[in-house]
Amino acid sequence: MPLSQLAPEQALRRLELQIVRRLEGFLHGDHLSLLPGPGSELAEARVYVPGSDDVRRIDWALSARTTIPHVRDVVADRELETWVLIDLSASMHFGTAAMEKRDLAIAAVATMGLLTFRVGDRFGAYVLSRGELRRLPARTGRPALYGLLRSLMQESGRAGTFADSGPQTFAAALTAMSRAQRKRGLRVVVSDFIESPDAASDIEATPSWERPMRQLAERHQVLAVEIIDPRELDIPNVGHVLVQDPETGEVRQLNTSDRKVRRNYAVGARLQRERTARALRRAGVAHLVLRTDRDWIADTARFALEHRRVARRRRPRGSQVSP
Repeated sequence: MPLSQLAPEQALRRLELQIVRRLEGFLHGDHLSLLPGPGSELAEARVYVPGSDDVRRIDWALSARTTIPHVRDVVADRELETWVLIDLSASMHFGTAAMEKRDLAIAAVATMGLLTFRVGDRFGAYVLSRGELRRLPARTGRPALYGLLRSLMQESGRAGTFADSGPQTFAAALTAMSRAQRKRGLRVVVSDFIESPDAASDIEATPSWERPMRQLAERHQVLAVEIIDPRELDIPNVGHVLVQDPETGEVRQLNTSDRKVRRNYAVGARLQRERTARALRRAGVAHLVLRTDRDWIADTARFALEHRRVARRRRPRGSQVSP
């Protein structure tokens, strides 16, 4: 049963059981501080408490403006801050197998949230839906993660029929997240990476999102999760059918009995997937492919184990930083 047909609490409990029972320990690792002490990243300001706060933490500029002594808290470098960009555009509201792509995308976000969770770590999200980008602030704790997942499930249920109404594009959303969140950490991008027909017409052209993705990877560790449905890779022989582009609403008639039509469709889909994989490799981004007709937990486990082996081989000898 897809997540969209479950009550929020029931869906979250089901997700947690699926993820934690089968993946606990695969993605964890101690993220140690690069510098000794409580931390070096500035965080929120608050009123100075005599006797309990270090006077060296006083923010003199803010204290002068408010005429009240304030201290600036710091965030320890060993605390991991994870931000997810989840694409819930019209093309993600599609599925012909065990679940829709949007449900699998939310499951992927839940996986990253549950398996990178440690005390003090923060997890936030940017949601691209109906052409608008919404920010869900990063918070600590499992209840905050569950609240974020509830918001994602509610957002996924508000799908339009086609044609996102807002001006925000996937490439612009990547740029917005990169500019807003400067603290180094983990960035997860969950999408089908399907562009509009105009952008994808030249299969050899550089995707519009490649440059923002490369800029994001220059500062952060980035994981791209590509969501695929089997009917996007090939079409069966079912005679004449009407197909609709969920992004634009354009409708076309296809004769799937024609072997040439089916072959051209499969070739175009394969070239699109290869184009996406090449762009992610050039950007230096880890690439995980999840399909709606496969065991996504097993695929995630295999990816995590391989990623850990590669990271261990690349780590300099004598390094104390865990994967």
